[in-house]
Amino acid sequence: MRQKIVAGNWKMNNDKDETKQLIKEIKKSIKKLSLKSTRVIVAPTFVNLASAVKRAENTKIEVVAQNMHQAKNGAYTGEISADMLKSIGIKTIILGHSERRSYFGETDAILAEKVNAVLENNLETIFCFGELLEDRKSENHFKVVESQLKNGLFHLEAAAWKSIVLAYEPVWAIGTGETASPEQAQEMHAFIRSIIEKKYGKEIADDVSILYGGSVKPSNAEEIFSKPDVDGGLIGGAALKAEDFTAIIKAI
Repeated sequence: MRQKIVAGNWKMNNDKDETKQLIKEIKKSIKKLSLKSTRVIVAPTFVNLASAVKRAENTKIEVVAQNMHQAKNGAYTGEISADMLKSIGIKTIILGHSERRSYFGETDAILAEKVNAVLENNLETIFCFGELLEDRKSENHFKVVESQLKNGLFHLEAAAWKSIVLAYEPVWAIGTGETASPEQAQEMHAFIRSIIEKKYGKEIADDVSILYGGSVKPSNAEEIFSKPDVDGGLIGGAALKAEDFTAIIKAI
């Protein structure tokens, strides 16, 4: 049975004290929630990961990384390896976020290497993908999404999928205030599940969690999460306020 997940991607926000305060507020606000079937995830910046892990110990909050380099070690100035992340207690890595793809040139081929590195280190990935506005307008969005999935993940053996969470993020709806309608989200999520079924079978397709990422906020979360193939959200701006993030968790 697939999991419900609400993941907050903090991006390049929050210094040490702000990270401490936000985790404190989230801990307090979710303490009384029944979260037996729901994972609550936050992804602070690299410099605050170690302290965030310690502050989230013995709570319902999982701390994950926003990115990871595919090499084990070496002359990769500014990069972070799997061993480094594991050494501070990180178990899950976000890969392929649209901002990594567009601002830092991460291609499908690079992301396939990163996925391999995550899995080789017995880690989990939240793998992001999604179409640009021009893809949607030209009705090419299904083809783009299918290509990103196949190029990034379809080289894997079936057993690897137990360590994969998917996050569909229409790029035109990230940080813009625009949001795919619940019907659009469901349509794409159902399509994603169908192409996974064709490749790996119904059991894996039914078990993989598919999150929606694209301007989810308290006012629209419940309607989006009510769709049968939407298993949660990868939250951006709304994850930076404990009150809003908690409201989204309640919505699921």
